[in-house]
Amino acid sequence: MMNRRTTVTAPGAVLDTLEAEADRRGVSLATVLREAVEEKALSLRANRRPRVGFARSTDGRSAAQVTTEPVAEDPR
Repeated sequence: MMNRRTTVTAPGAVLDTLEAEADRRGVSLATVLREAVEEKALSLRANRRPRVGFARSTDGRSAAQVTTEPVAEDPR
């Protein structure tokens, strides 16, 4: 998996809290931010529910197969 670089803008108090946690653990702020982003992505994937409609299929596919919203695959 290839990492992507981005810029994050957040309130100073939030970043201060995350920097303090990074210092406490002896890791970089980037590590703490990466963990937070990964945790949020996992939560979004777990909570996403397929949208199911009611219809008659002419090709044998279920309504769930036709109407589900794609979710990014777990990169691990």
